[in-house]
Amino acid sequence: MQNSNKIIQSIGIPFTALLSVIFGLLLVSFPIGIYVVFETDVGGDINYEFPLTHLSLFENTDLYQSSIDVSVGDAFTLLWVFYLALFTLAILGPRHDFFKILTPIISFGKYDTYANYMIGVTKWFSILILISAVINFVQEGFGMEIVPPLVDNDLIQFFYVTLAPLIEEFSFRLILVGIPLFALYSSKSSAKYFVRCLWNPSILNIDDSKKALLLILFVGILFGFSHIAFSDSWSSGKFAQAAASGIILGWVYLRYGFVASLLIHWATNYFVFSYVNFISQINMISIDEAFSHSLMSTLEILILVAGVFSICILFVNRFNSKRESDLEV
Repeated sequence: MQNSNKIIQSIGIPFTALLSVIFGLLLVSFPIGIYVVFETDVGGDINYEFPLTHLSLFENTDLYQSSIDVSVGDAFTLLWVFYLALFTLAILGPRHDFFKILTPIISFGKYDTYANYMIGVTKWFSILILISAVINFVQEGFGMEIVPPLVDNDLIQFFYVTLAPLIEEFSFRLILVGIPLFALYSSKSSAKYFVRCLWNPSILNIDDSKKALLLILFVGILFGFSHIAFSDSWSSGKFAQAAASGIILGWVYLRYGFVASLLIHWATNYFVFSYVNFISQINMISIDEAFSHSLMSTLEILILVAGVFSICILFVNRFNSKRESDLEV
């Protein structure tokens, strides 16, 4: 027990430093995203004044190319404000603010799982990126590359990747995970309690977690399949990576709630593409070249190292909990 505590204390400071850096990078991505959309020519002939209803998103609907006076910039701003509000909520709660929680991590490597959303966001975001990188590395070893769908315009792509987390988390976590969890484990039927459980399923009395885990696994696989199922989707190599991400997001949703799962999904989309588009515009290079830029490589290394530390702390804390349970018996 003492050896494991020493291990945790030895990595507590660098682990906290990495989480703080990731938090800072996430925060800075907000003004970077606004700058990219409104102050650069990332879209070329298409800018933020492009009518929202002219997007392919609305094809085959009555809204397509209608006279509704809403631009891509308007919609992006609403999404930006929404994510910023959730980000602020994650910093402040649900019970303690982000900075107050850092102290026990530095000293003991321990923290209250439910005390702060942002700790869960930064930790599990780094784990998700690490696992995605490992899957990508293994698949490339077998000659299976992950090819993204073709996008005609970088501004429209940035808008889509900003919108996608909200749509996908609502569909795959709230609807496909949250509602079944409520049906399986709830002992009440009030509308208020239903909404609270969708917001944070951890308040449910889940005494037998096997059904919940199987549900998360199934929805995660479905999430992976949805990324390759259509003609204009990712290549088949994306399935394993997306399925693993879906399972992680489902687990985070179960443990931390909708705020954490949505912000992690937001980070994998908006956060990454805000920096990539910023680098592309500042250096006048393509998006593909920006992904290989030294700054993006540095960010990736920081996140991967944080992911390794996060997994180490998870295993050590798990080992300590098991030891304590055995001693009590």
